[in-house]
Amino acid sequence: MPASHSLPMLDERKDELSKCAYCPKLCRATCVVSEQQPREALTPWGKMTSAYGAAATGRLDAETAELAWGCSNCFRCREACDHKNPVTQTLNDARAAYVALGQAPAAITALLEREAVIHGEQLAAVRRLGHERGVTRRASSALLLGCRYAQALPNDARAGIRLASALSGPVRLLSGCCGAWQRAAGDPAAARARRDELRAELGDARLLVQDPRCALELAELAPLTLVELAARHASRFAALPEPATQFRYHDSCALGRGLGLYDEPRQLLERLSGSAPRELETVRQLARCSGAGGMLPVSMPEVAEAAAQRLAREHGRLGGGTLVTSCASSTSWMRRTGAEVVDLVTLLAKGLVDDG
Repeated sequence: MPASHSLPMLDERKDELSKCAYCPKLCRATCVVSEQQPREALTPWGKMTSAYGAAATGRLDAETAELAWGCSNCFRCREACDHKNPVTQTLNDARAAYVALGQAPAAITALLEREAVIHGEQLAAVRRLGHERGVTRRASSALLLGCRYAQALPNDARAGIRLASALSGPVRLLSGCCGAWQRAAGDPAAARARRDELRAELGDARLLVQDPRCALELAELAPLTLVELAARHASRFAALPEPATQFRYHDSCALGRGLGLYDEPRQLLERLSGSAPRELETVRQLARCSGAGGMLPVSMPEVAEAAAQRLAREHGRLGGGTLVTSCASSTSWMRRTGAEVVDLVTLLAKGLVDDG
């Protein structure tokens, strides 16, 4: 018999959940998870309906709880919804409720148990970058690289430092964490604690952010992404001396659907290559997710890998070339497929005029 519990998020999210529960499922074709696992329960409608039923009846089990983590936090289903229903935010609230009840998937539980260790690794990674040119402790601008850039993509992080310091003057590196992955894993208390630490570290400095997911998470601090910073100084960029065979742009979920930045990265790529970037089959608001976000590589690694392979095959079928994105998770995840992938900030750092 399934356990009987009450999910306290029902009252707060009742409107969002009921809209999905009684919906004709317009969003079903947008989800990279249900595309790879064609189960009704893993469509956005199915996941929201499951959470609605658990919240309303108090009946849940581990299998029901696991559905909430079958989401990459990409916001794509929201764009197909007539109500623009916030499925991502609602499922993250459901995750928190399940974690509190001890019903999280084992891989997620293990990750949350290592939160302090992971944070220590992040601090160490930022310290290793503290001697880069353009970094100083007393700068009026503070740069948050993001966990994935600092730890998994240090060369792209160095490019971010070069770009930020060239366009805004010396920067102070923030060692903290925005709390995005903790919230997506279902631990909002840990996410708030990390944000509070970061806010204290920031002080009254201007906040620059390399990873758009961090900028989205820290919206109340009025962050400026490096892509936006570059767009404000577009005249500082020139065509690369040896451009890639051809750039194809991939709208990252956080920069595009999250922050609404679609034209700026394309205009910057055009300056770097001399021509408009090529496109994938679905772009802008309906751009396909790489499967790298929302804890999906942890909760459902096979599904996340299949989503990345699907995107890589599409890129190859359209002629290949260099896939350009603006997301640390997508960059590292897509490189696992063997596709040629480069981060937009790294290209921008190479195309800077008078950099140094």
